[in-house]
Amino acid sequence: MKKSHHAIFINLKSNFVLLPRQVSVLTLPDHTSIIHHVLIDGLEPETKYYYRCGDSSVPAMSEEISFVTLPLPSKDSYPQRIGFVGDLGLTSNTTTTIDHLMDNDPSLVVIVGDLTYANQYRTTGGKGASCFSCSFPDAPIRETYQPRWDAWGRFMEPLTSKVPTMVIEGNHEIEPQASGVTFKSYSERFAVPATESGSNSNFYYSFDAGGVHFVMLGAYVDYNQTGAQYAWLKEDLSEVDRGVTPWLVATMHPPWYNSYSSHYQEFECMRQEMEELLYQHRVDVIFAGHVHAYERMNRIYNYTLDPCGAVYITIGDGGNIEKVDVDFADDPGKCPSPGDNVPEIGGSCPLNFTSGPAKGKFCWDRQPDWSAFRESSFGHGILEVMNSTHALWRWHRNQDVYKDDSYGDQIYIVRQPNLCISPATSREAGGGRETSGGENRFSSPSLPIFIWIFLVFGIL
Repeated sequence: MKKSHHAIFINLKSNFVLLPRQVSVLTLPDHTSIIHHVLIDGLEPETKYYYRCGDSSVPAMSEEISFVTLPLPSKDSYPQRIGFVGDLGLTSNTTTTIDHLMDNDPSLVVIVGDLTYANQYRTTGGKGASCFSCSFPDAPIRETYQPRWDAWGRFMEPLTSKVPTMVIEGNHEIEPQASGVTFKSYSERFAVPATESGSNSNFYYSFDAGGVHFVMLGAYVDYNQTGAQYAWLKEDLSEVDRGVTPWLVATMHPPWYNSYSSHYQEFECMRQEMEELLYQHRVDVIFAGHVHAYERMNRIYNYTLDPCGAVYITIGDGGNIEKVDVDFADDPGKCPSPGDNVPEIGGSCPLNFTSGPAKGKFCWDRQPDWSAFRESSFGHGILEVMNSTHALWRWHRNQDVYKDDSYGDQIYIVRQPNLCISPATSREAGGGRETSGGENRFSSPSLPIFIWIFLVFGIL
């Protein structure tokens, strides 16, 4: 990796090194903020940059901070460690999670939704009603609390000001307001490379990080096969060259495969609409949150073990206010009814299994064969891509934060492109064209400093 001492002085009165992306005013009942998004152009890959943020004409500059840019798309170059975390909130458990994550020195972090839990802050504050709309059904404006968003941003700053961080929306980001406005805080506070990846929505997009192509899917907007997101996803996947980016990783907030009682089969409709497309393009790993626990699935497609299916991992155990989920759907008396888990947005498609030990039933009576490992603990995960076919996945539990080289789950994920052939992988299996340059679309959505300037840095 090249190390340079380039200095980037981010000055709101100067566009010397910056391309203004967006300046917006976030106005909600409890708060008004001016939020700046900028794009830093012309950065070199795998290079360390130092920067300060603020107005140099007055004593209002941040301390000097540094970040390292990611490698260009190539089958021989990968981020050293990719951190995955979800359902964070802002609790003592969150603090342990983020401290532990930073100790593992990630070069890229992906947050799989449910960031601040600001939508619950006024009614809970650590206690009280967990559902605002349930407790106050006649309230014309649903809850959001912008000071909580600000506090979460300041809390996350030691990580997000130094490490590229990508996000996807969760249900706690919906925050419905008057006149049907939703996702206002999320949309204004986070910049993502939607336009750069051909998406017309910040709720789904893609980006490259070395030899990994990431697809970020939106579960709380239209995901039907007749909709815009599906059309975008189909086009995006068709353009992936597995000879350049061998690894294909998808993320979304809710899991499709889940053996916990909480959110059991909640997004079965989305799975039925989208899973086949991801399977056809041989997506390698699919990360989700929503369930406040950890679970790793065996390779699976359509509830059948399949060596060419994706490895599904639920990592919604970041430390939020709602505590860990402990009940399994296969525990006696813990199988939810088909109408128990209904998503905030979208339909419900509960099904009974048509084959195997659970044939004719809504739940298994033991741990399903597709559930490889599960545990009710807070934590985070690290993916280390070794080469074009092997990656090491480790789940780190919060209770192991002070133990050296300790983890709660570990597995090598092995790709088999010669066995699992698809139109998207045929070039790779046949020794397809490799490029080391070309257009690279990588953006970090947030560098939240004290004055809440969100920066987008990348290689264009």
